[in-house]
Amino acid sequence: MQSGDGHPISVVGLIGGSPFGSQAVRALMDCTLLVGSPRQLELVDVPVGVDRMELTGPLHLLFERLAAARSDGSRVCVLASGDPGFFGIVRSLAACFGSHRLVVHPAPSAVSMAFARLGMCWDDAVVVSAHGRPLEDAVERLWNLPKVAVLTAPDSPPQRIGAELLRRGCGPRSVTVVSRIGEPGESVTTTDLVGLAASAFDPMSVVIICAPTSSTTGAGLAWGLPEDRFAHRRGMITKAEVRAVSLGKLDLPSCGVMWDVGAGSGSVAVEAARLCPGLQVIAVERSADATDQIRANAASHGVDIRVVSGEAPDALADLPDPDRVFIGGGGPAVLEAALARLRPGGVVVANFTIINRAAAAWERLGNLVEVSVSRGVGVGDAGVRLTSENPVFVAWGPTP
Repeated sequence: MQSGDGHPISVVGLIGGSPFGSQAVRALMDCTLLVGSPRQLELVDVPVGVDRMELTGPLHLLFERLAAARSDGSRVCVLASGDPGFFGIVRSLAACFGSHRLVVHPAPSAVSMAFARLGMCWDDAVVVSAHGRPLEDAVERLWNLPKVAVLTAPDSPPQRIGAELLRRGCGPRSVTVVSRIGEPGESVTTTDLVGLAASAFDPMSVVIICAPTSSTTGAGLAWGLPEDRFAHRRGMITKAEVRAVSLGKLDLPSCGVMWDVGAGSGSVAVEAARLCPGLQVIAVERSADATDQIRANAASHGVDIRVVSGEAPDALADLPDPDRVFIGGGGPAVLEAALARLRPGGVVVANFTIINRAAAAWERLGNLVEVSVSRGVGVGDAGVRLTSENPVFVAWGPTP
């Protein structure tokens, strides 16, 4: 439907129930047919005698009525919230009438105002709308992003977003819910994912979800920390140099889910959580003593790690699907279970001390390297000699 007859359609964005700017006010004053939601129609002031039409029901029927009104000479003004070109009605109107028949007067978007309330920039944020789409599709887009704003809807309110993110195993997040922004009942609530899922919020809100950021007060970015930085059973720890190589091959994402299977002391899990605070790290270990050490190491390094006590692959059944998997212990069945659950674009890294197991892993993963380390040891006044550590084979894949 693209009628060439009639006046252009004015699209006016409202903020707090008011138009933004003199041209938007003029468009309201000049219209003869005002279209908007029942709440918007109550909020705006227009001259007496202006016809009103509620923006309800199927859009194609409403647009047919608008086309007829334009043909009869009406000056149509359509109300919207914030910026109507930002996840708003401009898309539908342009598809029906043509962009050249629209005159858009935007107000600040709810998203820009929500970030402004927090004093945050948002040029690095991703905006996801839960309007008119399945909740699962919206969450699929946002769950592993470090900084995201979600436009919620009556059938996808903030608390459902929180519950779905927790169900998927999303890592720690700071959450702010901004409701009725710019209106007398505006509220700003700061919480976390658990609080988001457990509370009740206005369904028409903006939810800002941010992953924690690494501290900028430390000495700098470092990994492959010395073994003495971790509590461990004698010798039962991935050596620092091997750990550094393994972490490099993991190519850790800023968000998502990582499994450390056969975690031992949890040194790899702890370092991954230090490097990527927005990553949900899950350490799986069958030894009760070792799981206690993992918790102690996580606490001493100030990181959040979920510890699962059990033997893989059975212990993996109820875990969220991983984006990264590190296998420090376990046979072929563990590797196959990890590959079966790995999300698209994911990476598995496995360490071995036995060559035939490493070769079998290479067949599945496609990459293998031997890490041989010799460490300097002082010999008194004579100087230093090198002492060799047992070689470790690092296999990784799938190749991105």
